[in-house]
Amino acid sequence: QVQLVESGGGLVQAGGSLRLSCAASGLTFRNYAMGWFRQAPGKEREFVARISWKGDMLYYGVSVKGRFTISRDNAKNIAYLQMNSLKPEDTAVYYCAADHRVLVTGEYDYWGQGTQVTVSL
Repeated sequence: QVQLVESGGGLVQAGGSLRLSCAASGLTFRNYAMGWFRQAPGKEREFVARISWKGDMLYYGVSVKGRFTISRDNAKNIAYLQMNSLKPEDTAVYYCAADHRVLVTGEYDYWGQGTQVTVSL
């Protein structure tokens, strides 16, 4: 059974930092690209970042580029999202997802349950 478990969310002041983790089990982690998405109340799910299985190709959403960094540790089966210079508009539930496809299609095979990030003024 595949599980993706996010952690590291919480409450932080604007300008602060958080690092989210996504621990994967039940799949061959190194064979999957990993993505981060977020969804704020009343809004559609938004792409945040993606990292290839090898970690050599990185993609970021426009609103987070330059502030967030995605990474992975294939030995530990964990993907990370380092979030710096946080803004109140970054407040959302953050989800990680796994995609077996090499090409970026926007589709993902597995999703985590999400972790709440709240950024206060």
